[in-house]
Amino acid sequence: GLVSQRLTSEQRFAIASGIEQGDVLATVLKNDAHNIRKTVEALSQKDFDDVARRLLDARRIYVMGLRSAAPLAQFMYHYLHQILSDVLLVHNTTGDVFEEIARIGRSDVLVGISFPRYSARTLECMRFARGRGAQVVGLTDGDMSPLREVSDVCLCADTNMASFVDSLAAPMSVINALVVSVGLRRHDELAEHFRQLEEIWNAHSVYLNRPDA
Repeated sequence: GLVSQRLTSEQRFAIASGIEQGDVLATVLKNDAHNIRKTVEALSQKDFDDVARRLLDARRIYVMGLRSAAPLAQFMYHYLHQILSDVLLVHNTTGDVFEEIARIGRSDVLVGISFPRYSARTLECMRFARGRGAQVVGLTDGDMSPLREVSDVCLCADTNMASFVDSLAAPMSVINALVVSVGLRRHDELAEHFRQLEEIWNAHSVYLNRPDA
């Protein structure tokens, strides 16, 4: 909510300091479970289906999440990249994220992921993409998020924290569901793709093959 948007890391750490050491595991895991439960109750199935359809129809998908949202963007990119042919992770390695989305256009989708405290750079890139006519999908924490005003469609997931660490369980679950939804709609192509991948992985010993497996 509005309070968590304004809390500094120092203030958030002070809140977490009130948790007894023996209660940390249960407190944090229960908090994550609570966030997922609230997200399931509030998330619009219509908006979810809308996002899945946009991802399937896109010429190219750009996935962007900076700072604490970076693992979410990496996770989404990793799996979408296996399902769809043209997916890019915008991760600021060039020093300027705008260079990475410079070619974005009308047939493309930018997925912007950000939670309190919101990344100004992510918001700017979403605004830039919209100005270029691209579709913009937001993944954020609620109606008060600044990502809503720059998104064509926005999916919200609860990230209320029990500590100074962002609770990413709910947005991770939403991304997981999106990937599964897109994958199921591409069932036949994906089955063949995974069959080919298994051959490649086995040929190059990518994964450990236990003799008793």
